Amino acid sequence: MAHRAAKFAAGVALLPVCAALTLTTGRALYILAESPRRLPALPVFACVAGMAVWALVWCFMPPMTRTYVLGHELTHALWTMLFGGRASGLHVSEAGGSVRVSKNNVWVTLAPYFFPLYMVAAALLWLLVAWLFPAVRPYYPVALFWIGLAWAFHLTFTVKFLSWRQPDVLEHGRLFSWTLIYALNLLTVAAALTAVSSWTFREAAADFFGHLAGFAHAAAHFLAWARERFAP
Repeated sequence: MAHRAAKFAAGVALLPVCAALTLTTGRALYILAESPRRLPALPVFACVAGMAVWALVWCFMPPMTRTYVLGHELTHALWTMLFGGRASGLHVSEAGGSVRVSKNNVWVTLAPYFFPLYMVAAALLWLLVAWLFPAVRPYYPVALFWIGLAWAFHLTFTVKFLSWRQPDVLEHGRLFSWTLIYALNLLTVAAALTAVSSWTFREAAADFFGHLAGFAHAAAHFLAWARERFAP
C-alpha cells in the first residue's frame, strides 16, 4: 500500500513537469517556425509525408497489431538486457504477447510506451548505411520518411493500447504511468525540435525550469491564501 501511495504521489509531482514540458515544446515549435535556420522544405515534407501515409494505413488498412506487439515485447527484452537481465520465451499473437525477463523495473515495464523501437531501428539503419555507403547520403529524406512513419506508428498504437487496461500500466498505477509516459514522449519531441531550431538546449532547459518555478510560485501563493482563508 505504501508503495502504491508513493507511486501516486510521484504521479502528482509529475503533473507540473508534464505541463512545463508541454509549454516548452510549444515554444520550441514556435521558434522553429520563426527561425531563420528553419529546415529545408524537403526534409520536413518527407517526415510529415511518412506520418500522413501511416495515418492513411491506420484509417483504411487492417490493423498491424501483430507488428506492434512484436515491437512491444522486443522493447521489454531490450530494456531488461540494458539493465543486465535476460529475456526468453517470446510469444506474439494478434491477441497480445509476452516475454520472460529476469530483471524488471518501471523502465523495463513502461519502455514500449515511450521508446519507439521501430523509429530508433530506422534511424540506426540509415546511419549504418550512410556510413558504409556515403553515396546514399543525399537521399536522407527517404530515411526521414520512414522515421516519420515509424514515429506515427508508435504514437497511434501507444494511445490505442493505453486506452485499454494494460497490466504494464496497472502495475505502477495509472497516474504515475501515464504522466511518466507522456513526459518522456514529449521530452523526445521537444529535444528533436530544439535540435533543428535556432534555440539552444540551454535556453530550452531554462524555459522548462522557468515554467516549473512559475508553477511552484503559484502553488505557494495558493497555499498561503488557503491557509489564511480557512484558518480557525
